[in-house]
Amino acid sequence: MPTDPAVTVTEMKGHLGFTDDQTEDDALIEQKLDSAQSLIENMLGFRLRERFPEGTEIPTDLREAVMQLAAWWFENREAVTERGKPLPFGVSEIIDANRDWSF
Repeated sequence: MPTDPAVTVTEMKGHLGFTDDQTEDDALIEQKLDSAQSLIENMLGFRLRERFPEGTEIPTDLREAVMQLAAWWFENREAVTERGKPLPFGVSEIIDANRDWSF
């Protein structure tokens, strides 16, 4: 997990509708969050904590993208996709709106 993740396991469990006492999937949730944040950072062209250092709030739309992607991967653990739509609805749009387009 990144040293300063955009979304915590506790926040993600709330997003998934889990309670804090449901701990059997914590390691899997953490892995999905780490993977989602890594892919999104690669697509953005910057690391979230480099752009939004400690004490600076990561924008809610980017946090939402991490949660949506992690939830998608948590719920669909096989290679499942709609034709032409490799990411969950809205994630690509959030990434495009925040992408670093400089070269």
